[in-house]
Amino acid sequence: MDLYRAHVLVCGGTGCSSSGSAQLIERFEEQLREKGLEKEVKVIRTGCFGLCEAGPVVIVYPEGTFYSRVKVEDVDEIVSEHLLKGRKVQHLVYVDHKTHESSVQKSLKEIGFYKQQQRVALRNCGVIDPENIDEYIAFDGYRALAKALTEMTPDQVIKEILDSGLRGRGGAGFPTGKKWQFAAASKAEHKYFVCNADEGDPGAFMDRSLLEGDPHAIVEAMAIGGYAIGADEGWVYVRAEYPIAVQRLQHAIDQAHEYGLLGKNIFGTDFNFDIHIRLGAGAFVCGEETALMASIEGMRGEPRPKPPFPAVKGLFESPTNINNVETLGNVAQIILNGAEWFRSIGTERSTGTKVFALGGKINNTGLVEIPMGTPLRTIIEDIGGGIPNGKKFKAVQTGGPSGGCIPASLLDIPVEYDTLTSVGAMMGSGGMIVLDEDNCMVDIARFFLDFTVDESCGKCTPCRIGTRRMLEILERIVNGKGEEGDIEKLENLAENIKATALCGLGQTAPNPVLSTIKFFRDEYEAHIREKRCPAHHCQALLNYVITDKCKGCTACARACPVGAISGNVKEQHKVDIQKCIKCGTCMTKCKFGAIIKD
Repeated sequence: MDLYRAHVLVCGGTGCSSSGSAQLIERFEEQLREKGLEKEVKVIRTGCFGLCEAGPVVIVYPEGTFYSRVKVEDVDEIVSEHLLKGRKVQHLVYVDHKTHESSVQKSLKEIGFYKQQQRVALRNCGVIDPENIDEYIAFDGYRALAKALTEMTPDQVIKEILDSGLRGRGGAGFPTGKKWQFAAASKAEHKYFVCNADEGDPGAFMDRSLLEGDPHAIVEAMAIGGYAIGADEGWVYVRAEYPIAVQRLQHAIDQAHEYGLLGKNIFGTDFNFDIHIRLGAGAFVCGEETALMASIEGMRGEPRPKPPFPAVKGLFESPTNINNVETLGNVAQIILNGAEWFRSIGTERSTGTKVFALGGKINNTGLVEIPMGTPLRTIIEDIGGGIPNGKKFKAVQTGGPSGGCIPASLLDIPVEYDTLTSVGAMMGSGGMIVLDEDNCMVDIARFFLDFTVDESCGKCTPCRIGTRRMLEILERIVNGKGEEGDIEKLENLAENIKATALCGLGQTAPNPVLSTIKFFRDEYEAHIREKRCPAHHCQALLNYVITDKCKGCTACARACPVGAISGNVKEQHKVDIQKCIKCGTCMTKCKFGAIIKD
C-alpha cells in the first residue's frame, strides 16, 4: 500500500469540470513528476464539494487548505510553494463572502458555508474518489449490505427504514418504509427496484452530484432495497444529459460485479441482484413514476391512472418500488447506524437531513445539506452568505415547477415537509432559488408555468389546455395587457387543474401561480391596474427616464437604435416614450447613471 504525505483533492463534479478541473489534475500530475513529488503527493478527482460558486475547488490535506477558483496557471505555484516548501498560497485561499475572513487557519467545518450543514447523503462527496471502490469500502462502504444480508431478515430491514422516519426526497415525501412494505407484500415471480435519477427541476442538481460523487452508495442502497422487497433486478433511470454521472455509475456497477457485490449469491447468501441503467431523453414528465416506468419499457413517457400502484403492478407489469437518488443516499447509513440515530436528526415528522441546490440571487451558490427543521434564514444568510450587491431578499422558490414562493416575511420558518406545504410551497426534490428585489413575482410565475406547458405530456386535458390558458393570461399581464378579473381567472383555473389533472406533475403545476398571488397579490394588481411592474423588470411596462445627472454627452442618443432620444450637447436629454422600444441600450451606454427605469 502506497503512503503519501499529502493528498490534493480536486473537484470533479460537473460544475468544476466545466471550468477546467480535468486540466488542473493533468497539470498537478505533470508538476509533481517534474519536482519528483509523485511518490509523496497523490492527486484525487472527487465529487462535488458543494461550494460551486468558488469552483474549481482544490483542497490540500493534511492541512485542509481550501483553494478556490483555481486556474491551470495557479497549479505551478501551489506545487512549488505549498507542496514543496510548505507555504500556503494566501491569494488563492477561499475568503468568506459574509465575514471576509480567509479560511487559511480553519478546518472545512469552520467555514461559514459548511458550519451549519450536516452531511449524511453527501457524506462521501468531495471526500473520496468516486471511481475507486476501495475508497468507498474504506469509508464503511458495503458494510450495510453485508449486515442486511447476513444479520437481518427482509422484514427487519423494512422495519429499520420505517422506524427511521425516512420520507421520499423526490417531492411528495411519502414514507420510504411504507413503500418498501407495500412492494414486499405483493406476491410475484419477479419484482423490480428502481432508482429515479430523472432530475428535471430547473436549477436542481442534487441527484446528479450524488451520483457523480458517491455512486456506490446508490448501488449499495438499491441492493439493500432489492433484498428487502424480494427483487432480483434493479433499474436506474437517469437523464442522458448527465454524462459524468452515467459514466461513474456504470463504473461503480462494473466494480461491484467484480468484487461480488452484485450478481449471484452476494456475500455467500442466496440473494441475487443486478442493476441496469436506462438513459432518459430529458422529458420532465418522466420524473413521474408511472411515466418513468413506461419509458424504461420503451414506450412513450406518459403517466397512467392509479390504482394499480407500482407496488402491485409496475415495471413490466411486476411489483416495483421506486425511490429517488437522495432517498437512497440515506439508506446504508440508516442500516449501519440504526433508526434512532437517523431520528435524532431533524424533526419528529421530518427526520434526517435534506439536500438543496442553492441558486439564484445568493452569494454562495452550491449544494447544501441541512438537518430538517433548520430555519430558512440560516440557509439564506449563514450558509448562503446573503444576497449579492446589497440587494434585499424578496422570496425563495422551493420545489421547482411544482413548488411555490416563500416571502421575506416567512424567513424564519423551519424547513420541513409539513411547514413548507402549509405556506403553499413544498420540499420538492430540493431546488431552492433565491430571489431579490429586482425579481418580478408575476414573471417568476410565468417562467415556471411556461416550463410546465412546454414539458406537459399532453395526455390529460386539464394539464394540456388548462396550464396553457393560465400561461396566456400571465403573458398578457407581464406585457401590460392585463384586465380586471384576470387574477380570479387564474385562481379558478388553478383549482380546477389541481383537482382534475391525471398525475402529480399536472396537479401541482399551478402552485407557483397560487403562491405568488397569495403573497404578492399587490404586484399582480400593479401590473393590471397601473400598467406598472414594481420590480422594474417587465420590459413592456418600463419607461426610461433621463434625470438631471445627464451631462449632455450624447452617448445615449448616438446608441439609440430608433432615434428616441433628443437633446443638445451639454444639455439634459429626453426620451420620446412613443418611439422608445425599451431595449435598455441607452441605460447601458450612460457613464453617469443618469438614466433610470420608471
